Amino acid sequence: MAMMIGIVKENYPGEKRVALVPGSVAALRKLGCEVVMEPGAGVPAGYGDAAYEREGVRLAADRAEVFRLADCLPQVRTLGANLEAGVTDLELIRHGQVLVGFADPLVAASAAQQIAARGGTLLAMELIPRITRAQSMDALSSMASIAGYKAVLLAATTLGKLLPMMMTAAGTISPSKVFVMGAGVAGLQAIATARRLGAVVEAYDVRPAVKEQVQSLGAKFLELPLETAGAQDQGGYAKQLDESVYAKQRELMLKAVAASDAIITTAAIPGKKSPVLVTAEMVRAMAPGSVIVDLAAERGGNCELTRPDETVVENGVTILGPTNLPSTVPLHASQMYSRNVAALLCHLLKDGSLNFDLSDPIVRETLVTRDGEVVQPRVREVLGLAPAEPPAAG
Repeated sequence: MAMMIGIVKENYPGEKRVALVPGSVAALRKLGCEVVMEPGAGVPAGYGDAAYEREGVRLAADRAEVFRLADCLPQVRTLGANLEAGVTDLELIRHGQVLVGFADPLVAASAAQQIAARGGTLLAMELIPRITRAQSMDALSSMASIAGYKAVLLAATTLGKLLPMMMTAAGTISPSKVFVMGAGVAGLQAIATARRLGAVVEAYDVRPAVKEQVQSLGAKFLELPLETAGAQDQGGYAKQLDESVYAKQRELMLKAVAASDAIITTAAIPGKKSPVLVTAEMVRAMAPGSVIVDLAAERGGNCELTRPDETVVENGVTILGPTNLPSTVPLHASQMYSRNVAALLCHLLKDGSLNFDLSDPIVRETLVTRDGEVVQPRVREVLGLAPAEPPAAG
């Protein structure tokens, strides 16, 4: 019997993305899967029902029917990343049903317990390991790239200046100065976008190894005399440093911040509060009309004055704290996310069903719940649970 994959409309407020686009459906159907969809699920992202039906997708009567029929339900935001509206889906989850999506398991670990209690199997997209053969599944990087791009556009439209140098009959206009804090995927995309728009760009990261990447994009790398050994974990993600390091970092960065017209902050630590890189004092040192776009707003923000999804003006400086920039370009964001999800499902599919081989680091890291238990070691640690015997492969 073919595995049934279900597509539902995202019910997180303001979320316009869809977990699977028609192109990805085609790839999964070639592997023998069937697909059922809640009517209108792809419309907010720009994908009408007819486009899915052309790929052989069956339209369900409603959301509940999708949950009833589907063996696997890819979502952009599962319960953990959608704590209020997501609860309404909890009673629809049945034993053995596989949920795939962003789940925020290191912060909303109790939501994983709720899914486990229903017998659901949860795969968290943000836990995909940063290894070579999982690159096509790395949804965090895909969405971070979009956020970095959009952050610069937000800054450019909010700033009271033009970004590029312009030579006009009215004289020469100097280029704006953009400072990017954090040179991960979002930061590097922000650097590239700001450079394409003609800004003079400077960037900083606690990982000295990224200096070459920053410079290759045409930006200057700000070097600070700080001891930052161990700033990156084995998975390629930033690690939380001692507060004394951040304090010294803020002190040394004050000059660069004060000289900037726009600042893009991107420093996030998985499962932790974002480090404060820009204090209120540093904001007050900036010229009126300057802009800060804080991509770490969802975890408290890299700027001391950031408020999630709000615009704050302090001493003439505008501070933006967007928490879901990928949803502002839902068509392409859905396309990228869908490819990540489909790549994971294709990797797991074997003989018409999903195979959870725990010798595979992709499975071992991403599998959060199974057979009524939370099985992911880091999530169990957050919950205060003792290490568990891993479930049997298969």
